[in-house]
Amino acid sequence: MPERPRAVVLDIEGTTTPIAFVHQTLFPFARARLPSFLRDHADDPAVQAELQAVPGPDPAATLLRWIDEDVKATPLKTLQGLIWREGYADGSLRGVVYPDVAAALRRWHGAGLTLFVYSSGSVEAQRLIFGHSTAGDLSALFAGFFDTRTGPKREAESYRAIAAASGLPAGTMLFLSDMEPELDAAAAAGLQTCQLVRAGDGTLASSRHPTAADLDAVDALIASPARVGGER
Repeated sequence: MPERPRAVVLDIEGTTTPIAFVHQTLFPFARARLPSFLRDHADDPAVQAELQAVPGPDPAATLLRWIDEDVKATPLKTLQGLIWREGYADGSLRGVVYPDVAAALRRWHGAGLTLFVYSSGSVEAQRLIFGHSTAGDLSALFAGFFDTRTGPKREAESYRAIAAASGLPAGTMLFLSDMEPELDAAAAAGLQTCQLVRAGDGTLASSRHPTAADLDAVDALIASPARVGGER
């Protein structure tokens, strides 16, 4: 029987936030504002540093193509986060979270669990979506944020790095995601796992990981951890 979790690591898209919000609101917002953002911030060293990491003679065209193809490239994710920051600041954006999320995060935090986020979106974007959420500012509930600079979400080494950074044994950490390959990688690194199968997101339930319809249902797994689908 696994040890009761001492920390929860949460994915965002399909876990705390509807997939539709990311693909139908955030991505189009960044795409529409990208050309003007790059012009307006042409002298910004932080922006130029990201553009230098974009291949090809026309970085703007490459970035737009990456948005259309949902490429998990760090320069794109960083620039999207900067664009979204402006949107949250002027009130054009508010971070959407599922109705169960705020209460669950506060409940877990109050019970002494350490909370982290691990998303392909930049740390900047993560802080924004929780800091300007429809349920209020939730960002202070998290002890840390991890993005693609930690490593790809489908590689076990990324989760080992998160465990090392947290100072906790991997086996005491519970990773929540809707994506089975991410859960497989986390399990290979020794983390406990649970797949969020949200109604309306079209997620296919895993046979290798515990599943939950929402964060409220995760409470039972936290109280009594269990392995499914064989040894990890």
